[in-house]
Amino acid sequence: MTDLRQRIQDEVAKVVVGQPGAVDALIAAVMVGGHVLVEGVPGTAKTLLANAFARSTGLEFSRAQFTPDMLPSDLTGTMTLRGGELVFRPGPVFANILLADEINRTPPKTQAALLEAMAESQVTVDGVTRPLPQPFLVVATQNPIEYEGTYPLPEAQLDRFLMKIEVGYPGEESELGMLRLARDGVNPATLEDVAPITSREELLELREKTSGVRIEEPVLAYLAGVVRATRTLPSVEVGASPRAAVHLLAASRAIAALAGRDFITPDDIGRLALPVLRHRIVLRPEAELERYRPDEAVKTALASVEIPR
Repeated sequence: MTDLRQRIQDEVAKVVVGQPGAVDALIAAVMVGGHVLVEGVPGTAKTLLANAFARSTGLEFSRAQFTPDMLPSDLTGTMTLRGGELVFRPGPVFANILLADEINRTPPKTQAALLEAMAESQVTVDGVTRPLPQPFLVVATQNPIEYEGTYPLPEAQLDRFLMKIEVGYPGEESELGMLRLARDGVNPATLEDVAPITSREELLELREKTSGVRIEEPVLAYLAGVVRATRTLPSVEVGASPRAAVHLLAASRAIAALAGRDFITPDDIGRLALPVLRHRIVLRPEAELERYRPDEAVKTALASVEIPR
């Protein structure tokens, strides 16, 4: 499993340089059936990252550009008349990896249609429930600096994401490496070089193996303590939910498996606490006025719980 992780990293690095953590998050999400929210300013390769990852895994990929006039049927599909009969025309959600580009630009009704797909791996169209292909992963992107014409995701939908990854500006070496990549005009010429090095069947097998990663009772208590600590911080209005604890456990299992271990360590939990919990915390208004961030609340919660030895 460690070898597979490195090969996927190498393939994605052909077009996206300096984002190994984001690639690990995508691999982990596929392994446990979760979804990933990617936040970053324009031009930080969020869309390219999802595309390259899909190519490296050999999974079916589709992209939906979310806009204010987008309807639920534009995402899930609709009934159309063909040859005198009504037939179902699948929408872009019927893929293994769906890139929901700028998810916060579409109205709540369309966001709700995506919520059913994320929560239950199915969509209901014209009263008929249709299952989605497995594995199914939503990679949603949003821009943190543009708020005009956006519809902030409700807490219920944010809580469905396994992780929220913040993609920032690359370091100097990474940016130089990106500039050295071959290009066709402004487009990366190496995207077609990204080859599938695994398959849908192998990834589903990995999902079964991941569920067998064990966690000792003291480490489990540490995980629960970190999640519960977010609910008692004076700066926090709403702390991490019980679902957050389930997601943190699942993500920790995946990361441990990717590292070649069959057990979870406290370091796994400490590493994943930020991406798994940051989007589930609602700060008090006075904390926001002081520019306090959810990341700081998660770090405070981690520091308040004793690490098992």
